[in-house]
Amino acid sequence: MDRSDLELALAVRQHGSLSKAARALQLAPPVVTKRLAALEAHLGVRLFQRTTRRVSPTTEGHALCDRATELLLGFAAIENELRERQSEPSGPIRMVSSFGFGRLWLGPLLAEFQQRCPQVQIELQLSERLPDLANESFDAAIWLWNPPAQIAAEWISRKLAPNQRVLAAAPTYLHLYGTPHSAEELSQHQCLVVRENGGETGQGQRFDEWRLTREGSARPLHIPVKGPLSSNSGEMVRDWCLAGQGIMLRSLWDIAPQLASGQLVRVLPDCAMHDAHIHWLAPYRSQMPLRIRLLQEFLAERFRQEPWKVISAERAAPRG
Repeated sequence: MDRSDLELALAVRQHGSLSKAARALQLAPPVVTKRLAALEAHLGVRLFQRTTRRVSPTTEGHALCDRATELLLGFAAIENELRERQSEPSGPIRMVSSFGFGRLWLGPLLAEFQQRCPQVQIELQLSERLPDLANESFDAAIWLWNPPAQIAAEWISRKLAPNQRVLAAAPTYLHLYGTPHSAEELSQHQCLVVRENGGETGQGQRFDEWRLTREGSARPLHIPVKGPLSSNSGEMVRDWCLAGQGIMLRSLWDIAPQLASGQLVRVLPDCAMHDAHIHWLAPYRSQMPLRIRLLQEFLAERFRQEPWKVISAERAAPRG
């Protein structure tokens, strides 16, 4: 059984007549009759019931045609992909990401990808809210996200890199107040906490409990924290921390350069909060355009290396 046999069976089911199927396939009716009989003999089942008025698929005929549809779509997808590989990717890509990660890490990589594929035009929108990608005409999002146990069929999700929040402080703070040697000691320090936006009332939920995981232990630690400074802006908290105002919990990708330069110091380096990981999110489509598929693979390769760790290692390496 080959591809032409599948196309023959689908044509007969669609038209309900051997002669009409023959016209659609541009074959002589006797050829269609002979090939269908040969296919049924090969499979050992009757695929179609013939009457003088109509040809109708049997249960086995319906099963074959349903599977044939899937296989022929697969053939077409492979052919399209191979054709695309011979052509240069082109066209627009509309992306969205959060302000911090998008500006620091995604933006430079998109510029590099566009230099590689000059016929591609990329629009990057930065937002604090993950939009409805399909309804707002986005091709994809790069987002810190915890996917639910069951992802809706209309979504594609791919983890690009792990994300963890680490404890950090400026050397000036640690010199004045000392370095905590256990997670429990954090309750005795000035901790810089973040408030979520709380809607019209302006009251936010305070992150006054840090859930930390100690390296080598699966049991999370719930540490109550407090301090005189809090904000709904992570960037503001980072600035306070750099100024020596306290200890903060911040994503490693956000503060890796400051850690490498010594402006910040890891506190309790065996403790971290494993937060929402970095994901590629996209609306489901049966065939992904070449430009988008290439961008997804490019970002997956770059983020797989966790470039914030690479930069930290390079800056921290001794110079000869």
